[in-house]
Amino acid sequence: MASRDIAQLEDALSKIHFGDGELSFKGLGMKLDNTESVEEMVSKIDQYQGLRALRLEGNTVGVDAAKAIAKALESKDLLQRCYWSDMFTGRLRSEIPIALRTLGSALMSAGSRLTELDLSDNAFGPDGVKGVEQLLKSPTCHTLRELRLNNCGMGIGGGKILAEALTEGYKQSALLGAPLQLKVFAAGRNRLENDGASALAKAFQLMGSLEEIHMPQNGINYPGVMALASAVRHNPELRVLNLNDNTFTKWGTLAMAEALKHLRNVQVINFGDCLVRSEGAIALAALLRDGMPILKELNLSFGEITDAAALVVAQAAVEKPDMEKVLLNGTFNRLELVFCQADPFIDDEGELDEDEEDEDDDSSDECCEENGECEDIIKENGLKGEDSPAKTQSQGEGKVKKALLVPGQLLCLEHAVQQDYFSRHHASLLYTFLSRNGDALKSCGSARDRLSFALEKKCHTQQ
Repeated sequence: MASRDIAQLEDALSKIHFGDGELSFKGLGMKLDNTESVEEMVSKIDQYQGLRALRLEGNTVGVDAAKAIAKALESKDLLQRCYWSDMFTGRLRSEIPIALRTLGSALMSAGSRLTELDLSDNAFGPDGVKGVEQLLKSPTCHTLRELRLNNCGMGIGGGKILAEALTEGYKQSALLGAPLQLKVFAAGRNRLENDGASALAKAFQLMGSLEEIHMPQNGINYPGVMALASAVRHNPELRVLNLNDNTFTKWGTLAMAEALKHLRNVQVINFGDCLVRSEGAIALAALLRDGMPILKELNLSFGEITDAAALVVAQAAVEKPDMEKVLLNGTFNRLELVFCQADPFIDDEGELDEDEEDEDDDSSDECCEENGECEDIIKENGLKGEDSPAKTQSQGEGKVKKALLVPGQLLCLEHAVQQDYFSRHHASLLYTFLSRNGDALKSCGSARDRLSFALEKKCHTQQ
């Protein structure tokens, strides 16, 4: 090894972090090709008594280097956390499974009991999953609590291999009296598609222990979403569900809303860029009204949701005591809600410019034309639609613009007002709103009068 290379390695090794049982070589950018290149690293591992966490991310490890590191790990029976993301940059696809298999074998030989394994940002494809298949099935991973495989290019094949490994690991651990209790699963950007997602859903359903599921950007369509929905309802401790940038459509969203009805601990739902559509959004609003008692964050941005459906969601969100954020970007132009409390929940991103704000898009309200479609949806889902889009506000600048109203929206509200769940207090607020915004409602004619009459009746008859 050249003296310059040795100096660079010494400098890198001087930055190694020790503490709390963790040995970190994170982000040193070392190119570890052979046994000689990892001598100092191996020495540090050998000398570290009580090693519980090893960080190798941000370096590139070849087969021979992996063998040398593995040899040092064979005596580390206390090792619990392996942070091995971004570890094979520039390596041949054929090298990676060999290196992973070698490292995994060392952990199994040592009798380690892992709680965390992060292999994210390693573009190893299905063959890479085969490289950790035996490790995931073994007793070393029967204690696994967090598994992260983001951006690994697993594809459908890799997803199926992973699902089979988790299933086998669960069955074997259950036979030993301590079933696998995986808490966090993350596999974003892997092109799992429907078949890969469906295979993993079966494993999730079997385990029933997940608290966080992160599977964004996987090309999953509604059949895969429906399979995941079936799994979700069997994981009662679920807190975070992130399926951003897949394709739900109405059917997938309805299935997911039905599954989530059975859960009480969900705090974050991210269905942004998922094409949940208006009917799906309204079903989720019903879910908010009747369940999700501690929900803090809901993302339905860019889901092809109409103004009226978005308002129903926003109103349901207002009533959640722990709600901190609702993202509805791409659904409507800063509509001011009847209930002012909703304002903090509307996300500030994606602000339209002046020209865009002045353009009316009649197509955005198709579902609320006077064909009764929105009324039917609300009736089927038992939803309330107290709100009416009366003004558009550019937040932080005090600009107020009128938004397009169509009679169908007011007819939806009229129907909701007549239901038992619509309180006298809400009716009074909405009646006040209508009386103060006569100009905005002129175009709605008889629909405005019908809503006004229904509100007045509600205010005077309900006790």
